[in-house]
Amino acid sequence: MRKIRMLRALVLRFWGLPRSTRQNEAFAEELESHLQMHIDDNIRSGMSPEQARREAVLKLGGIEATTQAYRDQNALPFLETLLQDLRYTLRQLCKNPGFAATALLVLTLGTGATVAIFSLVDAALIKPLPYRDPSRLVVIYGSVPLGPRFHLSFPDYYDFKRLNKSFTSFEVYDPSGFMLTTPTGTQRAPGARVSAGFFRVLGVTPFLGRDFSDTEDKPSAPRTVILTYAAWQQRFGGRSDVLGKSVTLDGNANTIVGVLPANFHFAPAEPTEFWAAEHDESRCRGCHWLFGIARLKDGVTLQAAATEMSTIAKQLEQQYPDSNNSQGAFTDSLTDVIVGDIRPIMLAMLGGAALLLLIATVNVASLLLVRTQNRKREVAVREALGASRRRLLRQFVTEGLVLGLIASAFAAFAADAAMNLLTKLVPKDILAGMPYLHGLGLTPHVLFFTLFISLLSAALFSFTPAISLSSESMRAGLTEGGRSSSGLHWRRFGSKLVAVELATAVILLVAAGLFTKSLYRLLQVNPGLESHNLALLTLSAPREHYFNGQQQVSLERRVIDRMSSVPGVTSIAVTSRLPVGDGDGTSSFVILGHEHPGEHNEVAWRAVSTDYFKTLKAHLLEGRYFTDLDQQPSQPNVVIINHALARKYFVGLNPVGLRMNFEGAKPEDAMQVVGVVEDIREGQLDTDARCAFYLPFEKRPGGFFSIVARTARPAQSVLPMISAAIRDIDFSIGTFGGSTMDQRIHDSQPAYLHRASTWIVGTFAAVALLLSVVGLYGVIAYSVSQRTREIGVRMALGAHRTTICHLIMKEALSLIGIGLAAGLVGSLAAGTLLRRLLFGTKAWDVTTLVIVAVILATSALVASYLPAQRAASVNPLDALRAE
Repeated sequence: MRKIRMLRALVLRFWGLPRSTRQNEAFAEELESHLQMHIDDNIRSGMSPEQARREAVLKLGGIEATTQAYRDQNALPFLETLLQDLRYTLRQLCKNPGFAATALLVLTLGTGATVAIFSLVDAALIKPLPYRDPSRLVVIYGSVPLGPRFHLSFPDYYDFKRLNKSFTSFEVYDPSGFMLTTPTGTQRAPGARVSAGFFRVLGVTPFLGRDFSDTEDKPSAPRTVILTYAAWQQRFGGRSDVLGKSVTLDGNANTIVGVLPANFHFAPAEPTEFWAAEHDESRCRGCHWLFGIARLKDGVTLQAAATEMSTIAKQLEQQYPDSNNSQGAFTDSLTDVIVGDIRPIMLAMLGGAALLLLIATVNVASLLLVRTQNRKREVAVREALGASRRRLLRQFVTEGLVLGLIASAFAAFAADAAMNLLTKLVPKDILAGMPYLHGLGLTPHVLFFTLFISLLSAALFSFTPAISLSSESMRAGLTEGGRSSSGLHWRRFGSKLVAVELATAVILLVAAGLFTKSLYRLLQVNPGLESHNLALLTLSAPREHYFNGQQQVSLERRVIDRMSSVPGVTSIAVTSRLPVGDGDGTSSFVILGHEHPGEHNEVAWRAVSTDYFKTLKAHLLEGRYFTDLDQQPSQPNVVIINHALARKYFVGLNPVGLRMNFEGAKPEDAMQVVGVVEDIREGQLDTDARCAFYLPFEKRPGGFFSIVARTARPAQSVLPMISAAIRDIDFSIGTFGGSTMDQRIHDSQPAYLHRASTWIVGTFAAVALLLSVVGLYGVIAYSVSQRTREIGVRMALGAHRTTICHLIMKEALSLIGIGLAAGLVGSLAAGTLLRRLLFGTKAWDVTTLVIVAVILATSALVASYLPAQRAASVNPLDALRAE
């Protein structure tokens, strides 16, 4: 008989079945043979057949344990058991669709939000800038009393370049753009003028063609231009013969000499299509329009370079007291210039996403713990049948990996969709200044981060149920006696997790409330004008046709006359610069008869037409508006100042009737103050109202100005007619920037950043509130299910339903109180970190804290009341019978 079995094992091992199956069959036959021999020996010693088999099994150490030990010694035991565990895990998820759907949805929300925000952080803060050794690049600004980031003049640039010992190279750029002449007319072309060594400072080599030569930025040199890769593709079809072709910018022919790499961007000058060599070498030391870019020498720190530049600026101020009075220098790293403003917002959003991920993983861990308690009998039976602790742990690890990887796959697709939606929602002007966001998506960095999160989640989901099942608890799982102790264990641990969730939700809700209030305060800032039904359009007249002041004045009058006849336009005006902008266009001035030695009053100034203030509906505080007579060159010079200037520089004086002048101007150019108007926001909404004065446009004309039109119907519908009217005047005039004042305010960078922060953090907070409330409901509901017998006994002994409801609600209230207290403390700390991002709102805003506490407490009480009511409706007989 034994020989027949051995022969059968050999046949099975080498013929007809896969090797692993043959090996298992052969081992089973051999094990059965050894078992039968022991049984025969025991029977011969006088045992009954049943006792003989039992003793033989015990001597071998158990059939299942011996078989498992053999499988573990096989050549590929891991792969075999892994496939078994995968199949079992998938069957378990299919058998429990409610658990699977809930866990995957919660994890997808938390992981997807975190991955989407990380992709933004990666693109903006982690991904290196497309330059050689970008950490050594710095930007140099001119510093004036209005602020630290203003322009340089050409003479100051040459002195900084000649006198410094901190930089290997020092160049300048001017991101003012061009008017491009095309067969279909003149249009605005974004671009910049740079000194010849600009791209060599950055360490960028053209993808096609060559860089500027050292002398191509001289006034006598032929005009040359380098294209961006996008302009090469879109405007020239990506043709390789583009080099040597001519393009007309600002009325001048420029020869194309190169094309930049596809990944190149320079955010301080974006959007940019054309990079032209700067040919203007103005000797006016008071004329500022340049920014400096330099590369630090090895061993020189940013602080040392900044100190040296400030020292040189002081030397120049002493050497040129008229033009450089109070003129300093400000040096900052290029990285901070590009991402400095958005870094705290990005980090705040990443922190919010991390908190949301924490809530999601805690909730899923809670679900797994509850599910593990329900599987105690299954696990105990498997251990009794010979499954080792390591084998059981491997099963839990497999389940955690499957859950984490599936959720991460869903999260990656959701994050990709969210990123695409987010970039579409960003206004074009703002997105152009964030070129690092182009191509946002599932990059290798993002995919690696997603995998990292999935592995962390898998580790948590694997070891949480494994740790919760001790050997004693698994043996207790074979009986019903362990039920109450396991319920107590979960109630204690799950309660702590829910307290963490509630605290996290409070922090996110408070942050969302602060951002919302900050956005509201920002949009409530009085811009000093009535923005509704106000159309805006900027035009640029070609220099060859409108070179002198008389031609520019003639154009301004023709524009006003033509615009007045456009249907729907009730009032029309022009200005050299639109309000609610970057605040550029400044100059220093003096008050005649009240000069102070060494003073340098740097303020904004604008040239405006007669009806400018009436069109804006700006309020006149003192004096009068401009009249048509004031625009005449033969009339005395007059000026209107804003309230901020009057308040700061005319202290104790009535400004109307006093005279002021540009610093260093001729005495005959002095201007008499004829009016004071309410502050019009000449800078961004999140800054204090800037001091400004206004001159008659025809006294300071220009070929580049903006139209402001008050309309009797929605301004957006009038804009196409205004653009068409400009083309009727002169087809060669370029127009751009058509919008309404409401849009300009709505899409301004401070408003957008506050709005984006509000929406993102608000979404996180809403999801966090939902998840934490669901988690609280789960804990209370599970507590009720584990205390069914206790509740039945209490009611059988006479406890009223209201008493039972109060008993459950008391437990819920303690959790809510702990979560609220911890969350409010955490939100105060978080608010302190966010205070730089807030506008007109304190980080410890009491109203926000109270509203958040009421919202979360109400939601949590409703979630707790449902299981409490169910507990109060328990039938005592049914509860006792169920046990």
